[in-house]
Amino acid sequence: MNQTHTGSCLCGTAKFELIGEFKKFFLCHCSRCRKSSGSAHCANLFAPGAELIWLSGADKLSFYKHQETNFSRTFCSVCGSNVPTEIKARGIVVVPAGCLDTSLELSPQAHVFSGSKGNWDDGFADLPVFDGMPS
Repeated sequence: MNQTHTGSCLCGTAKFELIGEFKKFFLCHCSRCRKSSGSAHCANLFAPGAELIWLSGADKLSFYKHQETNFSRTFCSVCGSNVPTEIKARGIVVVPAGCLDTSLELSPQAHVFSGSKGNWDDGFADLPVFDGMPS
């Protein structure tokens, strides 16, 4: 069943609409995802056969492909936020979950490439939780 999702980058320059269905939702801990996100993992949604429509900011998008790998990222050249990447050769759109402006019913299905996660990426369940920045 086709769904419509919208999203944007941090500064709002790049806005998109995705028509399709997310089939997979993975938290990727590979070193490339850690470096591109600056965090423990990337939260990526996979939408095979989806249609990606840029509503604004398409002229401000930059694309990076890591040599000799399948790793690639599309990002806003104004604010640097990761936005969807359409991989036409594989017929799939990869969407960073954090750039969605619409609700998502799908929960992460797996941690992937956990063998290369950062040595500091453990024990998060035991950390205190705050609704905002602690004082």
